[in-house]
Amino acid sequence: MSSATPARGAATATRAPKPKKPFYRSFGFQITVALIAGLLLGLLARQLGDDAEGNPNGLAATLSTIGSGYVTLLRTAVVPLIFLAIVASITQLRNVTNAARLAGQTLLWFGITALIAVTIGIVLGVTIQPGARVDAGELAEGAPSSVGSWWAFLTGLIPQNFLGLTVSTSVDAETGVASSNVGYNVLQIIVISVAIGIAALKLGKRADAFVSFTESALKVVQRVLWWIIRIAPLGTLGLIGSAVVTYGWEKLTTLLWFAVAIYIGLALVLFVVYPVLLKTHGLSIRQYFSGVWPAVQLAFVSRSSIGTLPLTQRVTERNLGVPREYASFAVPFGATTKMDGCAAIYPAIAAIFVAQFFGLELTFVQYLLIVLVSVVGSAATAGTTGATVMLTLTLSTLGLPLEGVGLLLAIDPILDMGRTAVNVAGQALVPTIVARREGILDRDLYDAERSGDPFADDSADDRADEVEAPAARA
Repeated sequence: MSSATPARGAATATRAPKPKKPFYRSFGFQITVALIAGLLLGLLARQLGDDAEGNPNGLAATLSTIGSGYVTLLRTAVVPLIFLAIVASITQLRNVTNAARLAGQTLLWFGITALIAVTIGIVLGVTIQPGARVDAGELAEGAPSSVGSWWAFLTGLIPQNFLGLTVSTSVDAETGVASSNVGYNVLQIIVISVAIGIAALKLGKRADAFVSFTESALKVVQRVLWWIIRIAPLGTLGLIGSAVVTYGWEKLTTLLWFAVAIYIGLALVLFVVYPVLLKTHGLSIRQYFSGVWPAVQLAFVSRSSIGTLPLTQRVTERNLGVPREYASFAVPFGATTKMDGCAAIYPAIAAIFVAQFFGLELTFVQYLLIVLVSVVGSAATAGTTGATVMLTLTLSTLGLPLEGVGLLLAIDPILDMGRTAVNVAGQALVPTIVARREGILDRDLYDAERSGDPFADDSADDRADEVEAPAARA
């Protein structure tokens, strides 16, 4: 790739600077206010307690409804977003001369950052020894509800239907009422999208109508997502308030050292490792964090990488300057397989905790297995509840008792907030680094002054579409 600055960057340079908005209209400020308000309302609802019949009080129920409703809105957009974005990006590969190299570099840096993260987790687990600092009488063992396995990963690659949708039916034991839940397997959606995108690419001009429809449909979905993200402060208020009501902070006392080890590891990766990688690639640390922070904030309160995916992808494109053709593949793929928090730091420290709790000595080979599972095993949990399934995969690979999972479930939601925030930060970091190394990063957009929005206004896209110059053209 000979050009260090894409044509999109040239178009960006000609745009008139947007006037800076008042601080109270800043997305980050609104999210911060929502976090504080949600915390206070959650504490108030917790003090009010349940009603006479044991049901949550009105404030608690309202916070829960707002929070869960917002996550549902985000997750609803995931399937069409991933499908349309991947199909559209693959059909544009005719304009990209190094698509295979981009994919290889993405996987390589997924592995490098995961290796660093799991190494930090092992060092902290061995140094802090959280499993030796707990009162065994205060913890209860328990088998996990689901277990990750390599076989499940392989069979999960096979699509069950067109969009990888799943339907489960459950019957309430007391009322006898049946209810159905529709879910989806993100990994299967990616497999299907890639297959359809490649087929359209191979058909050439005969697929032009389909390609045009896909690109137009993607713009429609992105506009709807913009509306959903605009109300993120309201969703944040409900999510953090509901979390305080449900979990509180008392459960941290028993597993304090374990939680401390996890959050130290997360902080080291987010605020030390990532900045070092950015600096070595000549990128501003401040610009990266100011660009990715809206997605990190939403990930922290929603505890869902998949639910945050729409915002992660858009800040990666709009704030960090990663070409849409590349970001629309790398970010969704990273949301399922790039989890430095859930799949590297957490299972490493948790596995060591379980071994220490049961008085088992880990061998050098077992430590190497922790590294292996963390670097390549996160794909085995794609489309599932990442951290718990990843932990069971690690424990079963090491031969440690799976009952140890139950020891940690009491504070898992509290840890999951930090884990998910780091996951999302890494999912935006790797495409940025790869784009920088391949000379396709829009530096004008990356270095632009932030206006307070989570990303550039949609009108910027409309202007950019007038320029027929793919960002990743060699």
